Amino acid sequence: MSLAPDAARGLRRVFVRGLTVQARLGVHAHEKARSQRVVIDVDLAVRDEHAPLGEGPDDLSRVVDYATVAATARRIACAGHVRLAETLAERIAIALLADARVVVARVGVQKPDVLTDVGSVGVVVERTRF
Repeated sequence: MSLAPDAARGLRRVFVRGLTVQARLGVHAHEKARSQRVVIDVDLAVRDEHAPLGEGPDDLSRVVDYATVAATARRIACAGHVRLAETLAERIAIALLADARVVVARVGVQKPDVLTDVGSVGVVVERTRF
């Protein structure tokens, strides 16, 4: 499913890009013992009950708040050692789907400091309510 906003289907897009945390992520001994820089990207397809023609109330309670999205990802990433970037991304995606308005969660996890001649390595996973 596309994460593009789609008024006809009543969907908007909420995203958090470049959330940088210090997390213990990886299979190597040094990754278990010491945190490293991890960059998280989140894209959500969220139900928009006022689409395609309406405007909802200008109130935070009616939307998925990106500060809450970032806090959820941060909390999960910093909760303790995780061996696989895939597992971390899946945990974040599943947690974000707990909000019934979220229909698709796509989460990317990057480790920018792993390979000296590469800008970043990582994974993107997608979980959906459908």
